[in-house]
Amino acid sequence: MRLGMTLPVMEPDLWEQPDTLERWARAIDAGPYASLCFGERMAFDNPETMTLLGAVSAWTTRVRLVTTVVVPQLHRPLPLAKALATADRLSHGRLTAGLGIGGRVEDYRAAQSDYDQTYGELARLATALQDVWRGANPTGAARPVGPSPLQDGGPPLLVGTMGPKTVRAAAPWASGLAGFTLDLDVASISALYDVARTAWSDAGRPAPLLTTSFWVALAPSPSAVPDARAQVHRHLRHYMNWLPPELVDAMAPTTGFAGTVDDLRDLLRRLEDVGTDEVHVIPTSSDISLVEQVAELAGRS
Repeated sequence: MRLGMTLPVMEPDLWEQPDTLERWARAIDAGPYASLCFGERMAFDNPETMTLLGAVSAWTTRVRLVTTVVVPQLHRPLPLAKALATADRLSHGRLTAGLGIGGRVEDYRAAQSDYDQTYGELARLATALQDVWRGANPTGAARPVGPSPLQDGGPPLLVGTMGPKTVRAAAPWASGLAGFTLDLDVASISALYDVARTAWSDAGRPAPLLTTSFWVALAPSPSAVPDARAQVHRHLRHYMNWLPPELVDAMAPTTGFAGTVDDLRDLLRRLEDVGTDEVHVIPTSSDISLVEQVAELAGRS
């Protein structure tokens, strides 16, 4: 099983040091990680996704760059196809595009989007991206929208999901799952993988890439676990600002991972046992020491 690390793009202190994202990207690329990940929001103070894709393409040489996730409904399909193909070229074919519908109506409003916030619309837009990457010219222009991606057929597409209905609907167009778990229920994750395996087989597709992700705060000792849990809570209060605070507070004790390195190692082994191909760790602070701490789980400091 491979490990990926998410950049701290949603942290409130992200911009206090101008080189935070570059230092994280270079550290991830130098470590044992398979991928560098980050997600998209619009009505928030995180970096703009396509701009950041260009930057991490320059800051890294090895890891795959995974969007977890881009929301196509916040973009027009042809400019988005062009932007992602450009990122695939700049990264020398290292892009994987996780796509999802997003959970925030406010992001649709900020993007002045008139697309439906549905998985049917997501499938339509995903197919439109793939058509452009395969050379379709829907505008009838003298030349089609380019550049063509470096990867044949375009970057692999993953579907951002937590539910079986979405998984089944994505089998015709996605290469796998950009999964996410709130409660770290390994049995439920395994059941969703089974749904994906069956759906991809029924659609005549190769076996899906199975990934999952979750928020992480590491404690230096068992006695410090409450402090790690408080870190997750602070992160959720900031990130989930579209929800009532009392709802976030109710979720916080059981959402994400707060524990020691040994506890995390045990969780990763259980995820590997159910067939997870890759885990994407999501930080709950901008402290870069997390990159080194998680790297040790892969046998390298």
